[in-house]
Amino acid sequence: MTTENPRTADDTPSDSPSSPWKIADFRLLWVGRVLAVLAIQIQSSALLWQVYAIARRDHPIEQASLYLGLVGLCQFLPLLAFTLPAGAMADKRDRKHTVTLSIVVEMVCAGIFLAMALHGSPPLWGLLAVAAVFGAARAFLAPASQAFLPMVVGRKDLPAAIAAQAIAFQTGAIAGPALGGLIVAVTVPLAYASSAALFLLAIGCFVMIKTSGKPQVVSTDSPVALVKEGLSYVWKTKIVLGAISLDLIVVLFAGVALLTPIFARDILHVGPMGFGFLRAAFGVGALVMALWLSRFPIQRNGGLWMFAAVAVFGVCTIIFGLSKIVWISALVLFVGGAADMISVNVRQTLIQLATPDHMRGRVSSVSMLFIGASNELGEAYSGVMVRLLGPIGAAVFGGFGALAATGIWAKVFPSLRKADRLS
Repeated sequence: MTTENPRTADDTPSDSPSSPWKIADFRLLWVGRVLAVLAIQIQSSALLWQVYAIARRDHPIEQASLYLGLVGLCQFLPLLAFTLPAGAMADKRDRKHTVTLSIVVEMVCAGIFLAMALHGSPPLWGLLAVAAVFGAARAFLAPASQAFLPMVVGRKDLPAAIAAQAIAFQTGAIAGPALGGLIVAVTVPLAYASSAALFLLAIGCFVMIKTSGKPQVVSTDSPVALVKEGLSYVWKTKIVLGAISLDLIVVLFAGVALLTPIFARDILHVGPMGFGFLRAAFGVGALVMALWLSRFPIQRNGGLWMFAAVAVFGVCTIIFGLSKIVWISALVLFVGGAADMISVNVRQTLIQLATPDHMRGRVSSVSMLFIGASNELGEAYSGVMVRLLGPIGAAVFGGFGALAATGIWAKVFPSLRKADRLS
């Protein structure tokens, strides 16, 4: 038994705007996303720097890096536990309300980080516990957010809206680490206070959105049945399965987010300012490419574009690991960010166009489990690899791993490699 929502995401009116930017709710959604990502990045920069600084007081580089890995692990475990149920909830509950409540929880976490930082030298276990709560909030935020976007803009404007959302993310990803590095250089508590304020502004944007977040079709099946249906759909749809699993493997091997504080402090010796510069370089490359794609979207040979971009990303990771010069490190991060944006744009477009509205929450949750959680799992993995191989060895090994995965996935998922039109 189902109930109908009178507004559908796939049945856009014939007089719909030719650009998502003409939709007031999309503009609010975009600004809210910029603010939220900016807050997350500033908070992440402060947390990584604070944890590493505390760990380095009593441990050498290799052992201190394990604590950075624990930051990722503590956020990954809640994602692993809650992401699939969150996707089922996004297909039954109001998606806008879920997004707003998730950001409220993230704001509370920022407030707790602030209180702990003002305490002086907080215990590492306390920081990790709050990071776990933050990871749980992200588990509910991502599926609802991704499923809500097509409801705001409709199918016609979806590719352009995805590119625009990528611009929003990368705007925050650029300014966040840069501001985070600057603010952390002054004081860590100020970084957490800034994050809390930005989360509050993001909440205001989502509250003002008028578009209903209720799913078009609401199933009365049990949450377990809904999760099984979502997993079955992803497994049977090889383009979707191949796209999200490739990203999981590549981020697991070649993610460099955890390595940047290690390289900034102990290899390149550029301090917190350089740390913010390196973190921002990747986002600048991604933003430039997102702006290009929003004006000149990829329309044909989507699969080949994605595989080529992943290969370039792997090469950039290898060069980053071997570089001893900060501007070379920043340059390859810039190129890697641009390549990653091509992959993200193609993958998200393929997934959204291949998925009916009533399953977008669950499919987005599976995508989040593979892709979003891969960032945290990748941090934990990188911490272990740094312990075994050192930071340089971990980066080089990860880059070659990404190249190997590109070749294997191109052979195992020929439908993804041959994917053509993105409209």
